[in-house]
Amino acid sequence: MNELELKYGCNPNQKPSRIFMEDGSELPIKVLNGKPGYINFLDAFNGWQLVKELKKATGLPAATSFKHVSPAGAAVGLPLSDIEAKIYWVEDLGELTPLASAYARARGADRMSSFGDFISLSDPCDACTARIIKREVSDGVIAPGYSEEALEILKGKKNGNYNVIQIDEAYVPAEIERKQVYGITFEQGRNELVINDELMSNVVTDAKDIPESAKIDLAIALITLKYTQSNSVCYVKGGQAIGIGAGQQSRIHCTRLAGSKADNWFLRQSPKVLNLPFREDIRRADRDNTIDLYIGEDYMDVLADGAWEKLFTEKPEVFTREEKRAWLDQMTDVSLGSDAFFPFGDNIERAHRSGVKYIAQPGGSVRDDNVIETCNKYGIAMCFTGIRLFHH
Repeated sequence: MNELELKYGCNPNQKPSRIFMEDGSELPIKVLNGKPGYINFLDAFNGWQLVKELKKATGLPAATSFKHVSPAGAAVGLPLSDIEAKIYWVEDLGELTPLASAYARARGADRMSSFGDFISLSDPCDACTARIIKREVSDGVIAPGYSEEALEILKGKKNGNYNVIQIDEAYVPAEIERKQVYGITFEQGRNELVINDELMSNVVTDAKDIPESAKIDLAIALITLKYTQSNSVCYVKGGQAIGIGAGQQSRIHCTRLAGSKADNWFLRQSPKVLNLPFREDIRRADRDNTIDLYIGEDYMDVLADGAWEKLFTEKPEVFTREEKRAWLDQMTDVSLGSDAFFPFGDNIERAHRSGVKYIAQPGGSVRDDNVIETCNKYGIAMCFTGIRLFHH
């Protein structure tokens, strides 16, 4: 199959729409179920590249949860703690396979943003992973293969219309890539930069030690940023992205956005949130929305009289600003990547409040001295990679 007709482009008024191979070769994908659309394929192909690189860099199965051409989460297949299994809503599934753990992490980091995601998996989808996917609101999945049981589970999702794509993992794209904007063709070499430890060798701060676990997390951050709409910043801890700030015009806004998502990820692990007395008839998505409001500034939306009764069996106490700060002060050893240099030390100040201890960024700002000085103030180890990772 050389081309595939799509229902429409980014929007219903954009017709005709298709994907095809300009050189006349076969498409490297097969649609096993459903009818994926234009944005689905943009998410699928970007996500596939990301997980393929994560698997190559770490040796572990990888997964990503994409929304609107940027990852909401990305992770490798490390075992979940009991608390992580609970906040990702998978504690009832028992022991997970490494691939299922990777997707649970990728989906669970920012469940609000992952709602209605497109999933990319580095390895053939197994039944355990398919069972997690089946219970979530999602548009589709791309993987190099599917077990028979996994495929049957996925085909039963969305009344039989769930999008399931198989990609040829041996496919190698052309070295030159092109796209059109306003009828004008753009051409560039593909970004084939390999993310490895060499990029983290130029440590410019007083703190020099970046342990192997942090190097893995920094690699995850940089690979994630390679496929995230710029400007972008990524916080990573324990093998998973916990906060991604994408598509912001100002770097400090990226850092704040991603930092607030990382904070929410950690606040969800606090006893005050874990012990919220939800009614049994409240669905997971509604619980996610409620938790997001409860830990934010608009907590009275769910705690006001007449509101809390619809969600909880008893009225929870307010999670005060002081209590939240005390809990967040326990978050440590977080890694942070940036797709371009930090222009000012205010980015480091914000990163420090979310427990950042290791940073990888290109360097090259006229204010590098200020950024390094701020890192030194907090004992943060920062390396200059010398490489920018813009993606558009």
